[in-house]
Amino acid sequence: MSRFTLLLGGDLTRTPALDAEIADSRIIAADSGMRHAALLDVKPELWVGDFDSVPDGFEDAYADVARRTFPSEKDKTDGEIAIAAALEAGATSLLLAGAFGGERADHMFLHFAQALQLSERGIAAKLTSGHQEGVPLVSGQRHSFAYADGTLFSILGFSELSGLTVEGAKWPLDAVEVPFGSSLTLSNVADGGLSITLMKGRALFMAHLLNDGER
Repeated sequence: MSRFTLLLGGDLTRTPALDAEIADSRIIAADSGMRHAALLDVKPELWVGDFDSVPDGFEDAYADVARRTFPSEKDKTDGEIAIAAALEAGATSLLLAGAFGGERADHMFLHFAQALQLSERGIAAKLTSGHQEGVPLVSGQRHSFAYADGTLFSILGFSELSGLTVEGAKWPLDAVEVPFGSSLTLSNVADGGLSITLMKGRALFMAHLLNDGER
């Protein structure tokens, strides 16, 4: 498996769990996501984007990092360009660090959609801010999670959900049908070995981690 961490422009908090996630992965920065390199004490192998939102001094500080520069008027976001670069380099697993928050909510929602699209192509994708994590729920598979009891989680439906089963939670579900737009699957709590199975539909699992990003 070829694991890549992509540094995106959203919020990111360094935690021991995040350090473990990025260990031994290859790293690509997307435009202003380079600011997370210093936070994580890592050096990306590639920096992509139009560089229109890079903090002062960063271009000089990372002058030795290979770059791919794109025009500001383009038909892809810097994050999508970073994903394409990772796939071109043989990525089979992507950690999108800095995928939540930031000044652009539209970019955050695009990251959700991109993670789902990647999973449908058989590429493992995970979103993180250090304190929040998101994972696509591939239909027809049982997903097991090692989160501590008491961890708050939600399942965000991007379509009608069919045959949704949630085990090891305060509010379990057994092969339920969830209409598109329903809030039924928001704000549940892990309680004794969380696992989720979705038979049909598109959904993203999101966990709000405990103190210091504890799982």
